Amino acid sequence: MLSNSLIELDRRHLIHPVSSFRGHEARGVRILTSAKGATVTDAEGRTLIDGFAGLWCVNAGYGHESVVEAAAAQMRCLPYATSYFDLGAEAPIRLAAALADRAPGDLNHVYFTLGGSDAVDSTIRFIRYYWHSKGQPGRDQFISVQQGYHGSTTMGAGLTALPGFHDGFGVPYDWQHKIASHYAYRNPVGSDPQAIIDASTAELRSRIEAIGPGRVAAFYAEPVQGSGGVLVPPAGWIRAMRAVCDEFGVLFVADEVITAFGRTGPLFACEDDGIVPDLMTTAKGLTSGYAPMGAVLMRDHVYETIADGAGASAVGHGFTYSAHPVSAAVALAVLDLYEGGGLLENGRRAGARLLAGLKGLRNHPLVGDVRGRGMLAAIELVVDKQAKTPLPTAMMAATRLFDRAWEHGLIVRSFAQGVLGYAPPLCCTDAEIDAIVARTRKVLDQTLDDPEIREVMN
Repeated sequence: MLSNSLIELDRRHLIHPVSSFRGHEARGVRILTSAKGATVTDAEGRTLIDGFAGLWCVNAGYGHESVVEAAAAQMRCLPYATSYFDLGAEAPIRLAAALADRAPGDLNHVYFTLGGSDAVDSTIRFIRYYWHSKGQPGRDQFISVQQGYHGSTTMGAGLTALPGFHDGFGVPYDWQHKIASHYAYRNPVGSDPQAIIDASTAELRSRIEAIGPGRVAAFYAEPVQGSGGVLVPPAGWIRAMRAVCDEFGVLFVADEVITAFGRTGPLFACEDDGIVPDLMTTAKGLTSGYAPMGAVLMRDHVYETIADGAGASAVGHGFTYSAHPVSAAVALAVLDLYEGGGLLENGRRAGARLLAGLKGLRNHPLVGDVRGRGMLAAIELVVDKQAKTPLPTAMMAATRLFDRAWEHGLIVRSFAQGVLGYAPPLCCTDAEIDAIVARTRKVLDQTLDDPEIREVMN
């Protein structure tokens, strides 16, 4: 009865993010009641492997008492401290220092946000201030990558290049430009890594020149495109794009909201990419989802330019909950789990096992592509492998595949184009990784028998 009551209250009052309001009213909510490690339990007592770590974020896994205790201890002694008025607290100061110490190169300055979207939004404001400080206010044009995701604030959603975040919202703005994704499986130049890199760098260079080299402020890229379908660029792609930005004096922003904190292997994906971005955004794994927090990391030259440009004046950008002490205490405890607790190393092993297991499904009639990096992977489903024909639109793959995986005790991200996305907690055991693969196979076999699939495959 309690569960039914909550479902009705949810239907009447709670607006869910990125959902069809009417569709959610019809379906109702699935209520989660508890979680431990890599599993969650729903209100009906069903236990599921969380193959998506909440929303790419519970990297450390659920139920770590050390994190709970860190939050409780901070709440008892100082539940809130503003960082306005030159005030501060120990936990966020120590966290900023810890991140600066571990980040690539001279990303030595940290601004804390509530999450990834407002971290991206903050970079836009900081970048504009940077160019004004350099006496180049005309550098006000921004470039991002098709199928990229950079949040859903009004300005960030314009950098995001997914139609669902544009339709009905009046974005992108005319100062927000896009170049094609590296999307290897469906790239017009084919799947050769160097050909993809050459095409992307040529397009970025051409776009900068068309806009005007003295007008382009920044270029944004994810080390792996998450919400676009877990699109992994060829090795060297990020480094080549960074080089083009350097050629034109364009700031390079690495959006590591999804990829940081062990998701692709190292603490930051840029470590493996061999670059130091001018600004970097993080969130999600920063606190493993236990508390809201994001961060913008700045290189020395960006910070110094803004600082010198402002002089004695305040830089007018801030949030009430920036550098929240409880979130910072949580992040410090989570960072200890990644490093001292062995989660980074376990995540590397588990990620290799996950990708190997998913690649073992390549012979399935519906599997067109398997891709991934670390504990971040995807399977793209097709009904014709030669033609790479997507699943029929009429079968509403996103909802059907998610529901089917749920029935088999697995949570995955199910994209509208028929892509299954995986981002399990780094704490997964071998048995849990193998179960993710086995349950995925059951979903594929069941889907193969769907009338809509049989009709187009026969």
